[in-house]
Amino acid sequence: MNQTTLDQMRLMRMHGMAKTYEAILTLPAHQHPDAHEMVAQLVQREMESKHGKRTQLLLMNARLRYPAYMEGVRHGAERNLTKNQLSQLADCQWVERSENILITGATGCGKSYLSCALGHQACLKGYKTLYLNMNRFIERLTLAKADGSYIKWLNQLEKTHVVILDDFGLQPVSTDLKIALLNVLEDRYERKSMIIASQLPVSAWYEYLQDATLADAIMDRIVARAVRVELKGKSQRQNN
Repeated sequence: MNQTTLDQMRLMRMHGMAKTYEAILTLPAHQHPDAHEMVAQLVQREMESKHGKRTQLLLMNARLRYPAYMEGVRHGAERNLTKNQLSQLADCQWVERSENILITGATGCGKSYLSCALGHQACLKGYKTLYLNMNRFIERLTLAKADGSYIKWLNQLEKTHVVILDDFGLQPVSTDLKIALLNVLEDRYERKSMIIASQLPVSAWYEYLQDATLADAIMDRIVARAVRVELKGKSQRQNN
């Protein structure tokens, strides 16, 4: 009967439950938990198993640039980043509030690492996340325009809780790119979050976008609901 129960658990893909039940069966009879405790243990392990599998799937689909963790982000006065700021970012309430995170700083100061750490944390919290640097964003836009999947691509991005746009401001932006960025921001405004990392200070983004009309619209949707992180200090590349 025990083996039949195990087989049924596996057939229903309750692998966490099956593994725990199998472990319990190896114990002497007097060490078996009572019925209520056993049910609680089996359900808890199954929930943990499913959560772990979902987290792994979210991390795989996020395609983060670095295997970064919040614990690995350095903070201090020299970085212009406090422990309290990190804690507030780590709780991911900014995702619940549909806020953007704007990370700026010099080359090598850890912008991409922090972006990926935040993306990793969002996945741990169960939020669908996607990392794109500007080159990848342009490639996806060009391909979507070419094969007629532009609307479908925008819809996919709209369903993603956190979109990370890295290396913003490194190359000139075409009108098509600015319109695509505006479309993405419009879909996400007050509904979903973005993380934008750039070497340029936020004050220079308007000039970078050039076209006054599009720049007004884009910047309004970026900064209206945003948390700014201005990293400072020496290059972190050798450490991260």
